[in-house]
Amino acid sequence: MLQNDIENYLKEVKNAILSDRFIISRNKNRPENERLFMEYILNESRVKEILLNLTVQNFSEVRPNEHPGYEDEKLYIFGTDVKLLERFGTGERIVSLYIKFNKLETRFVIVISFHEHKYPLTYPFRRFHHS
Repeated sequence: MLQNDIENYLKEVKNAILSDRFIISRNKNRPENERLFMEYILNESRVKEILLNLTVQNFSEVRPNEHPGYEDEKLYIFGTDVKLLERFGTGERIVSLYIKFNKLETRFVIVISFHEHKYPLTYPFRRFHHS
């Protein structure tokens, strides 16, 4: 996967987001996504801001869709650290997000995963790690 490919993919995803041609999966199969919205104050404009701020440096990997009948679809995984306001806590917290996209041929984007990540991600296009 070339950096250029990821840049083009992100550009198409961001165009879909800017045109409101996207949805975040919040069904019974996605409890982690729902949990993020219950634990932090997140409105649509904040979600859009997070997604639109993703760069090639946030890219982690591409995986085939494992759902039967959709194996030809490629899912792109990104990670980012964002400051979120706790819904029931005392203030803001840095949250490491796991974001997985499915960009459909119709130029519609499904954000399959939008939640705290459980495992550290690797970032092939990051040059430096600051601690």
